[in-house]
Parts: sequence; C-alpha cells; structure tokens
Amino acid sequence: MRTAVLGLMIPFIGTALGAACVFLLQKEIKPGIQRALTGFAAGVMVAASIWSLIVPAIEQSSDKGRLAFLPAFTGFWMGILFLLLLDHIIPHLHRSINRDEQTEGPKSRLSRTVMMVFAVTLHNIPEGMAVGVVYAGLLNGLGNITAGGALALALGIAIQNFPEGAIISMPLYAEGKSKPKSFILGVLSGAVEPAFGALTVIIAGLVIPAMPYLLSFAAGAMLYVVVEELIPEMSAGKHSNTGVVFFAVGFSIMMALDVALG
Repeated sequence: MRTAVLGLMIPFIGTALGAACVFLLQKEIKPGIQRALTGFAAGVMVAASIWSLIVPAIEQSSDKGRLAFLPAFTGFWMGILFLLLLDHIIPHLHRSINRDEQTEGPKSRLSRTVMMVFAVTLHNIPEGMAVGVVYAGLLNGLGNITAGGALALALGIAIQNFPEGAIISMPLYAEGKSKPKSFILGVLSGAVEPAFGALTVIIAGLVIPAMPYLLSFAAGAMLYVVVEELIPEMSAGKHSNTGVVFFAVGFSIMMALDVALG
C-alpha cells in the first residue's frame, strides 16, 4: 500500500517541482524551450499509453482469443469520448492562447490565465486515473502489471508534469502575482492527480474484471490530450521540428523505462 501511495504522489511532485521554477527562472519560458518541453511530454504520454496501458489491457483479455482486442478497443473509445465531453465544458488551452494573443488588456490576460489553469487541470485528470488504474492492478495481483512498470508510468507522467507546473506558475508571476502565490496555484493545478488516482484505485479494486477497460480508458484519455493539446503547442511557431525531436526523445526514454523497470 505504501508503494501505491508513493506512486500516486510522484506525478504530483513533478507538478510541484515545475511550479517551483517561478523562484529560479525569468518571468517567461522561451518559446523554443516550451516547444521542447511540450514535445517531450507528448512523447512520454504516448509511450506510457501504449506500453503501460494498452498492451496490459490486451494481455489481460487473452482468454477471449481473437477478440482479445475488444475490451481495449471499447475502453479506448470511452476515454476519447470522455475527454471530448470535458473539452466541451472546459475550453482548450491553445485556443485560449491564440484568441488572447489578438487582444490586449487585463480582462484578456485574466481569461488566458483561467484557461491555462483549467486546461492543465484537465490534462491531469486522465493522468491521475492512469496511475491509479495501474497501481490498482498491482495491488490486486494482476500478473502482467509489475511494480517496475507502474513506477515507470508514474515517473514518466511526473516528467511531463514538470513543464505543466511551470506553464502555470511562471505566466501568473509575469502577470503580477507574487512568486509564492504563483507557486501555490501551480501546485494546486496538479492536486487532482492523486485525488483521481486514489478514487480510481478504490473503484478498480471493486471491479477487477473491468480492469482492461479502465486501462485502455486511461490510454484513450491521455492520447486525446496529446493530439488535441500538446501536439498543436509543440508545433506552433518557427522551428517546430524542435518539438518533434523532443517528442522522439520523450517517447524513447519512456519506452526504455517501462521495459527496463518492468
């Protein structure tokens, strides 16, 4: 149980460390660095979705023979549709930024800040669920989920949470808030992760037969975030190939972590 609690907290720690950048760096992250960090985060999430979520979901349904893909297929689409519904409720980060870049004034800046907080919080919900699902499988003794694989997923998400924490705290400081307040708001944006992770552990512990659906649900939600939010951000502006290169770096590192630790 201690291992699961620590695993659920690791991604949150990544967000907190990223938010702490407000005490060390300038008010704004350079566009090139932001593209690199976003591309790296996208690569980590794609690799984690495949090796830590979709592959175990299919393996757990191997008794279905040729239909072993069906639970993963169904759960994947449930995750996609769930995030699509949330996106109708909470606007996209990149849409907010693009709109606000065309206007000036305090109201515009406030709108952009609010959208950033909502968007990053939205990202963190499926990530917390993903970690919760994997640790629920570990706690319930599912053989194809190992402590190393679960740790690799938690570390991978923590890595991609680091720039998200900075993306919240540093713009808040640039818009006039104090460093401590900017840091706290950045940290709070990641608080949904351990909360949703713990909730998922509790639910998954009661419905073990649904584990393949839950794993692939988390994968679908994470991949939706990558395609809808992270890829447009890493491709924006000049030198978009920087984001692509760091996408490959993040993907390969997460792949190696999952296999080596699994």
